[in-house]
Amino acid sequence: MKRLVFLLLVIFCLSSCSNRSDRLYIFNWTYYIPQSILTQFEQEYGIRIIYDEYASNEEMYAKLVASRRATYDIVFPSEDYVEIMMRSNMLSRLDHSKLPNLRYINPRIQAKLTFDPGMNYSVPYFMGTAGIIVNTLQVPEFPRSWSIFADTTLAGRMTMLDDMRETMGAALMYLGYSASTRNAAEIERATEHIRNVWRPNLVRFDAEAFGKAYAMGDFWVVHGYPEVVFEEIADNPELFFNTYFFIPEEGGTSYLDSMVILRNARNKDAAHKFINFIHRPDIYAQFVDSFNFPADLNLGAIELKEGWAMFELEDIIYNELKYCLGEYLDLYTNAWFNRIRLGL
Repeated sequence: MKRLVFLLLVIFCLSSCSNRSDRLYIFNWTYYIPQSILTQFEQEYGIRIIYDEYASNEEMYAKLVASRRATYDIVFPSEDYVEIMMRSNMLSRLDHSKLPNLRYINPRIQAKLTFDPGMNYSVPYFMGTAGIIVNTLQVPEFPRSWSIFADTTLAGRMTMLDDMRETMGAALMYLGYSASTRNAAEIERATEHIRNVWRPNLVRFDAEAFGKAYAMGDFWVVHGYPEVVFEEIADNPELFFNTYFFIPEEGGTSYLDSMVILRNARNKDAAHKFINFIHRPDIYAQFVDSFNFPADLNLGAIELKEGWAMFELEDIIYNELKYCLGEYLDLYTNAWFNRIRLGL
């Protein structure tokens, strides 16, 4: 009997270990990687991907902090949250010997990695931007400015991102401040501007369904990521060719999302394989073509890219990145959750 129990335990252990080595748990943004790439990785490496999505850095971070066990292997935080997670000892140091495709990463974008200059804990995935998307069939004339959200004639047809740093950053830049200011008075002015000038015209703050709602005609003006909207309207040629995306004249906030391996990841070897796979030039070209992104981050993919790009690196390289705020983060969270979003 004891021998049988022992054998069952051995079988269970071997099965459990096998399952761990054959699976890769990924936590990524919504609308951020084509299924074809995940499938190709699974076929080439014999590793099954278990894939979950989130709509904001705050949602991702809260879920990881709340979990008491190893939940994911790879996560895709933006620049400020890479630094937060590094400081919180949540990330595993990368083994560059397993990442030969790092050689393709554009030095101009590497120069932006002030939070992790040696790519010791993070590998850039994509540098993009939020901006404003307009249905020109319904809104033929409009300012190329954040002031569009003050237009009362568009009340009930507009939405802004349910993302603290993006929306507060937009207000700060509109008022002439840095999107990462640590000045309490400037944060207060931006808070009041959102509350009193922009929010009354918004349907809601939305980081998940704005693309679908725009495609259905519910929203005419949205603050968001262009790839989300263009993905939703790809099968509607009239709306597709009458949709205009722009970065406001006051400037915008770019994001630099990276791939990181969590310190308590269960399959770090597979995680390294996946990161290196993403930066294989043919795979990266497939990724950017799927979303009409520029290929500039991966120099090897530039010549392999076939489709158009909704913006170029030069359009966004000088936009502000949202860097870690340290102890000043509370100024933003109090304003966002207790005053701006209160009641919505």
